[in-house]
Amino acid sequence: MNWIRFQPLYMERVWGGRNLEHFLGRDLPANRVIGESWEIVDREQAQSRVESGTMTLRELIASDPEGIMGPGWPADRAFPILVKWLDCQERLSLQVHPPASIAPSLGGEPKTENWYIAHSDPGAGLLVGLKAGVTREQFENALQNQTLENCVHRCDVKAGDSILVESGRIHAIDAGNVILEIQQNSDTTYRVYDWGRLGLDGKPREMHIEASLKSIDFEDFEPEVLRNSHGNAELAACAEFRIRKWVLTSEHDALELPAGQDVKLLHVVEGAVRDHETGAVARKGDNLLLPYSFAFALEALGSATVLVTDRFTRQA
Repeated sequence: MNWIRFQPLYMERVWGGRNLEHFLGRDLPANRVIGESWEIVDREQAQSRVESGTMTLRELIASDPEGIMGPGWPADRAFPILVKWLDCQERLSLQVHPPASIAPSLGGEPKTENWYIAHSDPGAGLLVGLKAGVTREQFENALQNQTLENCVHRCDVKAGDSILVESGRIHAIDAGNVILEIQQNSDTTYRVYDWGRLGLDGKPREMHIEASLKSIDFEDFEPEVLRNSHGNAELAACAEFRIRKWVLTSEHDALELPAGQDVKLLHVVEGAVRDHETGAVARKGDNLLLPYSFAFALEALGSATVLVTDRFTRQA
């Protein structure tokens, strides 16, 4: 069996652009500002469809739940991960996702996510966590005075850097970044500040001040970005998922991903790879589902960098 590829769902965002056209070679909808490409999603309002047909991700899993997801997986359970490409041509809102402990009381879902920086313009950065020592009182005063940027920790980033953004961590993405976001299957975002920007409809976007203040971890100070190792590395290991990076060259042995260990996601962030068993090729920008019951052996076509996400069925 080949890996499974899906049709992307393109989302217009006020902070988006057209970079996915040349960076990933995508054919984007005309005359639209595309901020997000939902690569793998299983939600009522958004369903990935298999590239080769009309079957949705939910229907695919229901057709063979244990073969795709592993032993004991219920046929009607949603796929637990959502994968997106982000084209951030303007700074995103300052926002937070609710922790699992309070998300139900707010009518939302927790969302821990990981950002892999695929491209970053010179001087571009991320806003993640609070500056050391900032108190809730200082934060609320800054919110009233519209000086919140002074409270949030900012760091420069470059291609290949990565950071885990757990639920409760306040964050924003600077302009000039193209990011692969791997996250829990959630679409709950509480905006606390939007830099005075207007939405695509010309009106201020909705803020969620009360929910944000309940969700922010006010003990989360100056988290560190995982800098590009230029080699194999573990990027994230949390309760929700694990992400590992491999740098492959044609001179090295294939990356073996055995059957019967875990369902996996494969993300090609540089170059191209071929599956030794089937001859199928995946290129930069591709995000693929590797079913539990099948083995894969990846070899680079020249050189390639891939991410592999697994261990996401345990918390579902």
